[in-house]
Amino acid sequence: MNILVLGSGGREHAFAWKISQSPRCNKLYIAPGNAGTAQLGENVNIKVTDFDTIGSFVKENQVSLVVVGPEDPLVLGIRDYFESDASLKEVLLVGPNAKGAQLEGSKDFSKQFMHRHKIPTARSKTFTINSLEEGMNYVSSHPTPIVLKADGLAAGKGVIISETNAHARETLKEMLVDAKFGEASSRVVVEQFLSGIELSVFVLSDGTDYKILPSAKDYKRIGEKDTGLNTGGMGSVSPVPFADAAFLAKVEERIIKPSINGLKSEGIDYKGFLFIGLMNMGGDPYVIEYNVRMGDPETQSVLSRIDSDLVELLEGCGAGTLNTKNFEVSSKAATTVVMVAGGYPGNYEKGKVIYGIEAVNEAIVFHAGTHHNETGEVITNGGRVLAVTGMGETVEKALENAYNGIEKISWQDEYHRTDIGQDILRLIK
Repeated sequence: MNILVLGSGGREHAFAWKISQSPRCNKLYIAPGNAGTAQLGENVNIKVTDFDTIGSFVKENQVSLVVVGPEDPLVLGIRDYFESDASLKEVLLVGPNAKGAQLEGSKDFSKQFMHRHKIPTARSKTFTINSLEEGMNYVSSHPTPIVLKADGLAAGKGVIISETNAHARETLKEMLVDAKFGEASSRVVVEQFLSGIELSVFVLSDGTDYKILPSAKDYKRIGEKDTGLNTGGMGSVSPVPFADAAFLAKVEERIIKPSINGLKSEGIDYKGFLFIGLMNMGGDPYVIEYNVRMGDPETQSVLSRIDSDLVELLEGCGAGTLNTKNFEVSSKAATTVVMVAGGYPGNYEKGKVIYGIEAVNEAIVFHAGTHHNETGEVITNGGRVLAVTGMGETVEKALENAYNGIEKISWQDEYHRTDIGQDILRLIK
């Protein structure tokens, strides 16, 4: 079959890498893709939110399966667009409709959904500019730290943790009155701070049945020992040692089943990935957030551990036959370390020539922000540039392979964290 992957990051390169290994894949397209995906299929210069052009391309190239990488096209209703077109509605598409995508597109919708279906999460309350005074009084008396979240999509930057009530008041005003995150913060969810160890659990659902994918832990902060500004993700580790069978059984019973059943009960035919950000609080799971797609750089670690044919699973998701598909996970560990442009997540330069990728043989190099220059060299084209994934019988060996790969790659002002997975190793030992 002909397959189209939408997106241009490391997550989409990982999808293309895994999909291209399937005998079910005839022709692979990636829109818009990057320098890495160009080695696996054909990059197509189409924006992920240009539904008309995507639809025309799918028809003209007889694409049978569309895999949506990022959240924006899902929140904007790409599934609804396909289902409303007689010549597109039979195309298999991995990703929920706009209503289902509100689990990520609206923090308020997400919290109300969790409360309706008794899914464990932090206590919260939502405010708008019309309830600013009430909000100010609420954060003034709330125990600290306190979490303030922009309701809408804010490119991963819409969550602020306030250590003091004064900072919380200032932040609430900036978000609601000064529109700190634009329309995304026209509503602000204020919630209790949960203390524990974070992890992510990923589910692939066809609307009725589901497969639980490998768990992962990611590292959001730019600095060593989780300091500094939040980023899109500086690394990931899978599996997570504290997410043992007993803990994951609690996740399935208390969170996954109520989530899937809740979507069904509300008439949402959810076909796609459900990314559940969790906090492990003394052995009990609480939901921090839902995302309606795979994470980045968790995807690189998670897909590396799936031994089954990914295309078979994606077909089953789109066609509603997931329960008939084989699903096997490797016992090996996978670790991913992200290499970024100097200055990220603030200002950074593009166009730096990258050296040494071809020399890496002990790890997989996934491209994120890369492009080819006029002479065919691979150059930097974003903040997060490469994600290097190592595998091994242990987390320690997987990290060794990832970092050995990184040592062979260079460009001007490259930066990466050197402590990814060290907290995991301490837990194991």
